[in-house]
Amino acid sequence: MRYVYRIEKLGCAACADKMEKAVGKIDGVNSAKVVFMTQKLTVETDEPDIQAIEQRIEKAIKKIEPDVKLRKV
Repeated sequence: MRYVYRIEKLGCAACADKMEKAVGKIDGVNSAKVVFMTQKLTVETDEPDIQAIEQRIEKAIKKIEPDVKLRKV
């Protein structure tokens, strides 16, 4: 399944790149793509429990930029 999120208050392209790499390493995430210009994160996963993965994603991105917020599109 594919899920799209808006990353609010994303500060820079370098942080977006770091987030993409961090989210891509999360167990259960098949692929992750962050586009700085649209401030969107696209995640592909086969895991049935998306809420658990969303919590791990949020934790990973907040380590890079603590002020960001993740919202489902």
